[in-house]
Formats: sequence, C-alpha cells, structure tokens
Amino acid sequence: MKKGELILANISIRAEKCKGCGLCINACPKKILEFDKKTVNGKGYNPVRSKDQAACIGCAFCAVMCPDIVIEVYKDASKSP
Repeated sequence: MKKGELILANISIRAEKCKGCGLCINACPKKILEFDKKTVNGKGYNPVRSKDQAACIGCAFCAVMCPDIVIEVYKDASKSP
C-alpha cells in the first residue's frame, strides 16, 4: 500500500477452511486473489490470499462464489471517494 492510499474494503479469509477451489479467484473483477503457494492448510490445500488489498473494491463477488463461506468482505463507507 502506498502512502495516502485509501482502502475502501477489506477481505478476511479463513485459510484453514479454504479448500482451494479457485472460484473466488475467477470471480474477482480486479484479479487480486491468488493461491498462497507458500502455505498449506490442515486440509492439505493452498488457501487463497489477497495479493493487493488496496485494489479491492468491495464488490464481494469472491464471498458470494465461495462454497465454504471462508471469505468475508468489510466496507468502510467513511472512506468512500
């Protein structure tokens, strides 16, 4: 994140519950989600992670597509442009 940059939304991912299906990655219009190749959860999967949190627009397409409800999106209306 760059100095002075606004974050309009935040993504919370419960990595231990993620089964690495990738539906959220395909649903993200900003393409900020990717598999965390350095992490393996208790289920044996590479969970999803956000590679550029500042680029998130808070659309929640990722959360809607997740079949295991491991993603939550929080918006901060006080920081809207």
